[in-house]
Amino acid sequence: MSTEFPNQHPHSASNPWTTLQTDTVYDNPWIQVTHRDVLNPAGGKGIYGVVHFKNIAIGIVPLDQEGYTWLVGQYRYAPGVYSWEIPEGGGPLSRPLLESAQRELLEETGIRAGRWTPLLDMHLSNSVSDEYGVVYLAQDLEFGLAEPEETEQLHIRRLPLAEALEMVMDGQITDSLSVAALLKINELLRRGALAL
Repeated sequence: MSTEFPNQHPHSASNPWTTLQTDTVYDNPWIQVTHRDVLNPAGGKGIYGVVHFKNIAIGIVPLDQEGYTWLVGQYRYAPGVYSWEIPEGGGPLSRPLLESAQRELLEETGIRAGRWTPLLDMHLSNSVSDEYGVVYLAQDLEFGLAEPEETEQLHIRRLPLAEALEMVMDGQITDSLSVAALLKINELLRRGALAL
């Protein structure tokens, strides 16, 4: 089965916007923020601020034969909240997506998977950024020790998939990749398109 995604870096056939000038106003190893003078689709002058992400967001839903999954809990600095999420991180544009997913799952949970299936791809905030994310389903699991990065103070939780879905439905999980991935897995199971 393919481990790639059909819409990686999709391009529109015709862009109704015209960029007149682009100025970089902030740049670090993870993001770049630009201010752009533009002509909008109606031809009027305007401005646009764009956040460019230098990595692809990678998410993984590990799922065992008993119908259990794993969530990672951590404090997220930008929104200032504690967040339960699927294992996830950033993958360099120069590295294969699957390799980045395998690295993230091992680092955050200590899990290796024998079977990987592309689950979804999505734009995470397409009105102001080009952030692009992909999620894999990981099965045939083997367990070891997690190796989190120094920026990560993680709590790992194994729970039934049904409980993780309840956390989505009652607002305990708000991370966009996690919400989309868990709901899609639930729908695939409901349709009989996914086997444990």
